[in-house]
Amino acid sequence: MINVEDIIAQIPNCLDKTDFPQLGDKYEGKVRDNYSKDGRRIIIVSDRLSAFDRIITKIPFKGQVLNQMAKFWFDKTQDIVGNHVIEFPDPNVVTAKECKPLPVEMVVRGYLTGVTSTSVWTHYKNGGRDFCGNILPEGMKWNQKFDTPIITPSTKAAQGDHDESVAPEVLYERTDLTPEDFAYLSDVALKLFARGQEIAAEQGIILVDTKYEFGRDSDGNIVLIDEIHTPDSSRFWYADVYQARFESGEEQKKIDKEYLRTWLAKEHDFTGDGDVPEVPEDIKAETARRYIEAYELITGEDFIAEVGDVNARLSQNLSKYF
Repeated sequence: MINVEDIIAQIPNCLDKTDFPQLGDKYEGKVRDNYSKDGRRIIIVSDRLSAFDRIITKIPFKGQVLNQMAKFWFDKTQDIVGNHVIEFPDPNVVTAKECKPLPVEMVVRGYLTGVTSTSVWTHYKNGGRDFCGNILPEGMKWNQKFDTPIITPSTKAAQGDHDESVAPEVLYERTDLTPEDFAYLSDVALKLFARGQEIAAEQGIILVDTKYEFGRDSDGNIVLIDEIHTPDSSRFWYADVYQARFESGEEQKKIDKEYLRTWLAKEHDFTGDGDVPEVPEDIKAETARRYIEAYELITGEDFIAEVGDVNARLSQNLSKYF
């Protein structure tokens, strides 16, 4: 793994924003800068970290981790569903087919967990037993595994607003998504989740929950877009200590951005409202270390990165599109 000194040295070089008008029309998401032109979308994954639907801070090497992990999973799941990938011209970039995003995030949950006010665990703890149309059994405990994974779809909120977990019927009322579309997306999402759990388990890791985003390509086909099984879209736990910690009611050992979300919630009582707390350097470095660790543990590959100006490298590697 890349050493902590290099992680800290990269903090001033974190990729915050990009400005490449030669690439086409720009749309800036929470984490990704998108450039669209001639049916092609160039997606640059920044080092911005989003939590509770807010931009919190920048984490060194985070964009590269996310992009390279997404590449790993796109390759491992293309037999289940097609995806938007054309090529990966830079460690932080994917060139993709332009797709029209579907108005839903397909969230798959394998365990009864969460820390926020809108989490399935908070809902359950407060007496709720119907979560997005899933009837949950009595007597479950925090971090307990569901008998079978559940799907809790989420609306795609406008930038700055909060996503909302809803039952499928609400999606049909609010969007042009049909029951047939949702049935297909559910089937694909569960297959992707099963593949993710299987590969993660081989490395001693539990894929706890995740979200998938889909779009229609120019031929009308539904394809997987955005990212898949990254620490931004997924929760991962260590398998070897799961049972003991579950039985004792302890926090699970995590390798995802829940570390920073938990720090925000517990140390600053921040869950999305009000001013974003300042994140100290040691918390940034530990968050980065966990992202890199997640990549190496799950892919079985070494994470190779260099300290330096990411924007300068991007300019060189993307010049063929100018």
